[in-house]
Amino acid sequence: MTEIDVKTDALVPAWLNVPEIAELLEVQVTRVRQLINEGQLLAVRRGENRVLMVPETFFGEGRIVKGLAGTLTLLRDDGFSDEEMLEWLFTADDTLPGTPADALRENRGTEVKRRAQALAV
Repeated sequence: MTEIDVKTDALVPAWLNVPEIAELLEVQVTRVRQLINEGQLLAVRRGENRVLMVPETFFGEGRIVKGLAGTLTLLRDDGFSDEEMLEWLFTADDTLPGTPADALRENRGTEVKRRAQALAV
């Protein structure tokens, strides 16, 4: 897990810590940590206490948004660091429109994944 800079931190509208995610998903904290370790969620260390946090945008209707894990895998395969993935996911793209993270929440994951794959070219 990475600690992110102020610029990238400001792109993300809201964050959840591991216990909050466990409550949201109705699972144990250890399961949330497993999802992070498996790469299904992207977590970074934030603040003075370096608390492990995940963008709230990655969740909807009590579950992880569809297409997130696949998108994270594509970005990692493209050589993106955790911070670069957050930047890409939360930077507005007028042609999308909105951010890739918002598009995932709106069930437009196919287009997000297509754009992530194109980054490797």
